[in-house]
Amino acid sequence: MVPVKAFMVPIEKVVMVDRDTDARQAAAVMRDRNIGSLFVMRGKEIIGIVTDTDMVRRLVAVGADAAKTAIEQLMSAPIVTIEENKTLLDANDLMAREHLRHLGVTRQGKLVGMISVRDLIVFLTNLPRK
Repeated sequence: MVPVKAFMVPIEKVVMVDRDTDARQAAAVMRDRNIGSLFVMRGKEIIGIVTDTDMVRRLVAVGADAAKTAIEQLMSAPIVTIEENKTLLDANDLMAREHLRHLGVTRQGKLVGMISVRDLIVFLTNLPRK
């Protein structure tokens, strides 16, 4: 089976925002980049992840002001991770078990990328059909 590292987005390509970024700005970044998540930073340290689902459930559903809400208030932390040599099936199982659509990918405990349900769908879509 294919390892997670073959389909992950490398950390250098993951979009990141500072924890003080307001939710409106973060949502604009997600829209402009056509992505569903952002890693949240404190200085040079990744401290969490915010997703479009977090925005809906923790901001919109409670009527919070997006221009006055720091992304740190909406993020999920710590990031649930999977080792890069685990299989895509392992990633799928972990996402299903934890009810997540994004996982951090680690190499010997260090965050090296991210994989999403969208990445799994791309893999499955490209499988040969019988």
